[in-house]
Amino acid sequence: MNRLHFGFLLALLLVAGCSLSPEHIRPASPVPDVWALPDRGNGAAARPGRWQSFFVAPALADLIALALENNRDLRVAVQRVEVVRSQYRIQRAELFPHLDGGAHSSRTKTPADLSYTGKTIIANSFSASLSAGWELDLWGRVRNLDTAALESWLATDEARRAVALNLIAEIANTWLVGRELDERIALAARTIDSRRDSARIVRRRYEVGASPRLDLTLAETLLGQADSALTVLEQQRERTQNALSVLVGAPVGAEIVALSSVEAAVVRDLPPGLPSTLLEDRPDIRGAENLLRAAEADIGAARAAFFPRIALTGEYGTASAALDGLFLGGSRIWTLAANLSVPLFDGGRLLGALDAAKAQRSMAVAEYERTVQTAFRDVADALAARRWLGQQVAAQQRTLDALTERARLSRLRYLHGASTYLDVLDAERDLFATEQALVETRRARLSSEVNLYAALGGGDDETDRRPPHDQD
Repeated sequence: MNRLHFGFLLALLLVAGCSLSPEHIRPASPVPDVWALPDRGNGAAARPGRWQSFFVAPALADLIALALENNRDLRVAVQRVEVVRSQYRIQRAELFPHLDGGAHSSRTKTPADLSYTGKTIIANSFSASLSAGWELDLWGRVRNLDTAALESWLATDEARRAVALNLIAEIANTWLVGRELDERIALAARTIDSRRDSARIVRRRYEVGASPRLDLTLAETLLGQADSALTVLEQQRERTQNALSVLVGAPVGAEIVALSSVEAAVVRDLPPGLPSTLLEDRPDIRGAENLLRAAEADIGAARAAFFPRIALTGEYGTASAALDGLFLGGSRIWTLAANLSVPLFDGGRLLGALDAAKAQRSMAVAEYERTVQTAFRDVADALAARRWLGQQVAAQQRTLDALTERARLSRLRYLHGASTYLDVLDAERDLFATEQALVETRRARLSSEVNLYAALGGGDDETDRRPPHDQD
């Protein structure tokens, strides 16, 4: 008999070790192995470093650190993780037996006409007991629900990482826009001083009859256009400062730092020749795979629902008609029970739940593949921007040099009466527009480095990631 019991228990353990969920196989990435760039070179492939080592400008690094502590969107993401983490702990508790303690006392009166003795009866009852219950998870239903809850928690944590990464990139780009505006404002101020001097000279020439009224009007028009451009730039800088304060989550002191003074030391260069496998560290891709694992676990739970469920319950305690008799000999009570439930007919509910779980998995696969494709495009766009913006900066610099010389010669020709002020007007307009555009393009090139860092998923930061199967 003992051997029979032992064999039965061994069979239960073997069955309990099975899982009805499909085996997890990461979907093949629907993208090329590398980004096809003609100048990718032979650089060593490496993931970006931690943000502290990538963003090397001290002022920018300080802002990022402050934002990671104070940004409200990030706080919401952190609390969302805690909510899902708590839900996981609730689900995980189903794996273990539950134990409850209780005590009961009552006093009842039975009227004489209802009493079997024909007399009024007053009875007391006291009891204290411990009760326990546990579902035998023979088919892995509870374990799969636990796995689904865990993967949902991990996916939510990856979403938090994505919020932090986007925040870092947004702060860096906003800070760079501020430095761009600082330099453009300085250029506009120098242009206003130059055009004010030119307008004074033209006015003097007009007063002595050496220039027509039209030249004075054109000179004043140039000065007014520069003044208007400066006003617009000042407004943009103030709005950028306000946006930066919201991102950081705390007041940010106004600083005026030209882009050219920090351009050489803002971010660390990322190596060319990056393989697409680096995308696996992106939080959105990791989160999409977590959701796929959760969907697979839901399939296992839905399949297990077709099989019988066995629950064991028990109670042990003491009972007596008198309080002082609770712990006397002969007052012990106990109960052992096993409950078996078998689904016989449910109108297709279980089958519908299984079909829904399979459809959810198919959707999760498609979502994972779409996320990979989007990530690949993000990196490709950032690499292309880095390459072409670098060439655009060089081309604009050559154009600026030529326009600077053209403006100088136009002014000389006008002063010597060889041309009209219309030539000076055209030259000054083109020069100012190109100066402004060059600063904007230089900033865009730096932003492409920031965008590439974010597109690659940032760096490995052990303080910014939970253990994959933390059981706390």
